[in-house]
Amino acid sequence: MDLALEEPRARRMSSRENSARSPGLLPWLLLLFVGSGCAALIYEIVWFQLLELVIGSTAISMGVLLGTFMGGMCLGSLMLPRWVRRGRHPLRVYACLELGTGIFGLLLLWGMPYVSHVYVAHVGHGMPGLLLRGLVCAACLLPPTILMGATLPAISRWVRTTPQGIAWMGFFYGGNIAGAILGCLLAGFYLLRVWDTVVATYVAVAVNAIVAILGLFLAHIWTHWQLEDDLSDSNAIEDGWDREGEARAEPHLSNEPGSAGASPSRRTFTTPQLPDRARAVYLIIALSGFTALGAEVVWTRLLSLMLGGTVYSFSIILAVFLIGLAVGSSFGAAMAKSPSGARLRLAGAQFLLIPTIAWAAYMSTRSLPYWPIDYSIAQSPWFVFQLDLLRCMWALLPATVLWGASFPLALGAVARRGQDPGRLVGGVYAANTLGAILGGVLFSIVLVPALGSQGSQRVMIAMAVVSALLAFAPSLRSRARHRIRLAAAVAVVAALSVSGGLALRVPPISAGLVAWGRYLPTTGDPTHVAFLGEGMNSTVAVTGQDPGIRYFHVAGKVEASTDPADMRLQRMLGHLPALVHRNPKKVLVVGCGAGITAGSFVVYPGLERVVICDIEPLIPKVVSTHFRNENNNVINDPRTQVVFDDARHYVLSTDEQFDIITSDPIHPWVKGAATLYTKEYFEMVRRHLSPGGVVTQWVPLYESSLEAVQSEIATFFDVFPEGTVWANNVEGRGYDVVLMGQAGPTSIDVDALAERVNRPDYELVKKSLRQVGFSSVVSLLSTYAGRGSDLKPWLAHAQLNRDRNLRLQYLAGMGASHYFEGLIYDDMIRYRTYPDDVFIASDMTRMILRQAIDPRWK
Repeated sequence: MDLALEEPRARRMSSRENSARSPGLLPWLLLLFVGSGCAALIYEIVWFQLLELVIGSTAISMGVLLGTFMGGMCLGSLMLPRWVRRGRHPLRVYACLELGTGIFGLLLLWGMPYVSHVYVAHVGHGMPGLLLRGLVCAACLLPPTILMGATLPAISRWVRTTPQGIAWMGFFYGGNIAGAILGCLLAGFYLLRVWDTVVATYVAVAVNAIVAILGLFLAHIWTHWQLEDDLSDSNAIEDGWDREGEARAEPHLSNEPGSAGASPSRRTFTTPQLPDRARAVYLIIALSGFTALGAEVVWTRLLSLMLGGTVYSFSIILAVFLIGLAVGSSFGAAMAKSPSGARLRLAGAQFLLIPTIAWAAYMSTRSLPYWPIDYSIAQSPWFVFQLDLLRCMWALLPATVLWGASFPLALGAVARRGQDPGRLVGGVYAANTLGAILGGVLFSIVLVPALGSQGSQRVMIAMAVVSALLAFAPSLRSRARHRIRLAAAVAVVAALSVSGGLALRVPPISAGLVAWGRYLPTTGDPTHVAFLGEGMNSTVAVTGQDPGIRYFHVAGKVEASTDPADMRLQRMLGHLPALVHRNPKKVLVVGCGAGITAGSFVVYPGLERVVICDIEPLIPKVVSTHFRNENNNVINDPRTQVVFDDARHYVLSTDEQFDIITSDPIHPWVKGAATLYTKEYFEMVRRHLSPGGVVTQWVPLYESSLEAVQSEIATFFDVFPEGTVWANNVEGRGYDVVLMGQAGPTSIDVDALAERVNRPDYELVKKSLRQVGFSSVVSLLSTYAGRGSDLKPWLAHAQLNRDRNLRLQYLAGMGASHYFEGLIYDDMIRYRTYPDDVFIASDMTRMILRQAIDPRWK
């Protein structure tokens, strides 16, 4: 057959088949992928929340978790084209993948308690513990994420590697990200806020099922159309594809001497080889993923300081990142129809990333935090969320749009006619995901702690420069016209010169941003900064203010200070349980802070061991030294052991019991802190108390809401029903409280306690109490504010904070800008009565104590 006649016929057949498939079904496939992305993001948020409860939420744990999740996606994108032949119907394969993901979603939800039991039985610390965390993540996440990663290559086999088909692949990718935006907002602002992980999982499974059923239905429709088409022309062939969809090699004329193909009428089939320039494209898209995930790590840390680290802030930042990727992928898909044009536009995108990364760096540290915004005047948190969304978009969209456009442009740059679409998409997606894994892990664990956010963003700019050079290099070496080579050379020189200047001008993180966070515009930069550090898990600062008050800041808020009110609270968390216990020997302190609570225990004569558990190494090693006088140099005390780990994970995995466990975690509206306020956590704490042991827990009334405070107290009393509340007031008004509980009812012999404190070996204890305004035992016990039995009516409608819902972080996040501490405290103490069974005392002591607690009592 004459090739001149065959080629037009093949084009006509290709055009006829595409016209039968693309217009009617491709938009439906795009809708399917939106649903797939929505379910995937819901799963991601739920699985991360469930596994954090088991393996902890340190940067290393999160790196292992993120690496496993994205590693599964990478494996899935590579495995499907190699393990599933092209003859399989793409929609049926896709439907099976969605059903499989839903099944694994249910198995993870139901099986996580059993995973927890196995993990606790074999857990260790150090390298064995890290390896076990990796195995747990792999066992839980690899099966479903492999299926998720395989969906894009599977659905891409519906189209051909034609210019129009490449564009549709990019639209599929963008549609998947658009669904992820919906899943992110749906999970963060509704499913987990109103319901829990169980309901969120069931919704995701339902979406998987609907997508799978719709996919099978569309497959049935297409099969019917295809049979009709086969009846009309049983010999239809499209550009190297037979009716079963198997790949055929491209025809090439052979003119080799002695070859039977020397005749124009003879053809041989050879497999096209991957061009050298395609390898550069894979490296470029890997670097794109590396910088994108690195940027997400760095900018999330910076923006969460400005917005407040609530679950809503993280959802907003992630949603904006995804919005940029979705918009960019849509534009990139529309521009990826020509291989040469796609390569040139991919190079341009990498070049433009240089100034847009610098733009985001400047906006997030030197511009947005100083916008004149006062959170305290907002009538509703929803107004704040809208403003936060706009500010994040202003900073992040330029760069994220370019990263989003890079993926479809890379597809267009390496695509070849007749190529397996699944292998094409799978290879590019795997390269991008592999780079993202390295970026997410290296930036969070290595680069940010070593170089800080400033140095990390300079690394991002350098990687963008490397990507741009790789992208423009073929144009410099090609035989293209002189004008094209000259333009590429100018672009390379411009990239090098501009990047150098922008990298040098990346601003360092602001001390005021670390210190005051969202209140920086109304507070101003601190007058004296003693320390500023960006650790693996937290960004911390120590500042000074007249008259001689020092503050310790974490995540844009004050965590501890030498202010009299804070000093009193920090000492109460130590002295109350130590005096009630009578003779504490072993103490666990959850959260080092300034070390003042832990330092309260070292003055007790019978103390043998203090374990301080903190997630951020900078805090005990550096921050505590700035409060050495107030914390009695507890870090260097020979009885002290510092454990750098997630406190919940430590309590879950240790077999040690303690006389006292006291907890002063970060504010409950900060994402992740609510895990230290759940019923399951308090039950773990109770199991690790020795006989007669005492537990104390800090509960702030400021920057909170009535519902959040009631949830915290009700959850604690659900485990310690005989627990008590002790108030730390400022000028008679509420500020924060201490919850205290024991395995049984608390009984305090006031006279015996006063006698013990007056002994010579308790002289340092008495001095420590006097330093914060407690001149006697009665003055300390006068802070009594109620107990569980009295507060039952007040807590009747409180929502318990459970592992399955982490309700507190959503309630507290809504009240993070509220200052209703006085009203909350007044509402609570309306139910307070004098507890004769708690305070055992002589008639005279009882009368004095009653009037000290409430002068209205006679």
